[in-house]
Amino acid sequence: MNFDLPDHLLQLRDVLRKFVEKEMPRSAAAQWDADNHFPRNVFDKLAALGVMGMTVPEEYGGSGRDIVGTMMVIEELSRRSMAVAIPYIMTTCYAGMNLAECGSDRQRQDLLPRVASGELIFAYGWTEPDVGGDLAAVRTTARREGSELVINGSKRFCSGAEFSDYIYTLVCSDPEGQRYHNLSMIMIPVDADGVSIQRMASMGIKGVPTTDVAFENVRVSADLIMGGEAGWNRGWEMLTGAGLDVEKLEVAAMAVGIAAAALDDAAQYARERAQFGKAIGAFQSIQHKLADMRTQLEAARLMLYRAAWLSDLHRPCALETSMAKLHATEVGKAIALEAQTILGAYGYVRDFDVERYVRDSLLMPIIGGSSAIQRNNIAKLAGYAVKA
Repeated sequence: MNFDLPDHLLQLRDVLRKFVEKEMPRSAAAQWDADNHFPRNVFDKLAALGVMGMTVPEEYGGSGRDIVGTMMVIEELSRRSMAVAIPYIMTTCYAGMNLAECGSDRQRQDLLPRVASGELIFAYGWTEPDVGGDLAAVRTTARREGSELVINGSKRFCSGAEFSDYIYTLVCSDPEGQRYHNLSMIMIPVDADGVSIQRMASMGIKGVPTTDVAFENVRVSADLIMGGEAGWNRGWEMLTGAGLDVEKLEVAAMAVGIAAAALDDAAQYARERAQFGKAIGAFQSIQHKLADMRTQLEAARLMLYRAAWLSDLHRPCALETSMAKLHATEVGKAIALEAQTILGAYGYVRDFDVERYVRDSLLMPIIGGSSAIQRNNIAKLAGYAVKA
């Protein structure tokens, strides 16, 4: 068994770390957070490195499916700023992976080269005001009128919709149809008539504002059904196939990146902060905190990359992705909070990045399927759930 990253990913990681230090300095990341600003110019420079094509087949301008590499990029970006990490996910995973695996031939030919270049960004329109974990119960509808679709409804927590090109929207396409067989995925342009976007104030994940999106008699071409005509009423299998497992890993990778940054900052503070005549890192209680944080982080990272490796091989990995998502996000939250404890009052003020890590880490166990949902998944997939 070999747990080393391959040479090309080690080289890419070095390139990314240099990029982050040059183009995403701490001061800039703090300002993006304060302003809730998406730095498109930095995103475009990141795209120039070629990392947007890591879910795009080579024939469409990408470098081929590399889920392990994609998770590594997410982790490295998340160590510094969600304002760049999440838009990367929105292009590489939300757009690239879904189009590559679910798109029609024409959709792949037209759109995937734009994904690989970093031009195309998707937001996810899945959750609704009254629909969270039970996505099959969505109430947003799409009905056919000739060669057009008419969409009505609303989506909640639609992060990044403001700067996206399309909202990848889960709709009920057959209100009388059988559950799970009455859903479709529609790529709705954000500038279509009848689309309205309203920001929601949130605690963290600044730079990618979360929004409510309303669709009022929005008319789009039926060509925007994901998968073309063959994709009508097949939205659930697209969601659970291409989207759901890797979405869990995306969140786990963000959590690992945030936790790694929190641990680094806490360790540095412990070396520099002196109390009672010596650095606080000399106290065993602080050393033990850091040791536990490092151990938890390493376990989370191993679970993340093993699940990503299974996904790359197209092997069944629903159990492993749920376990990785559950463990990494809960551990990430715990590490960020422990870092705040080590910094004391300084971990609570916005002059220190740890305060941002705490705010961002608190969301990770919620999005991409909550920890409760992941525990349900694990119990069911492992055969522990007993029918009532």
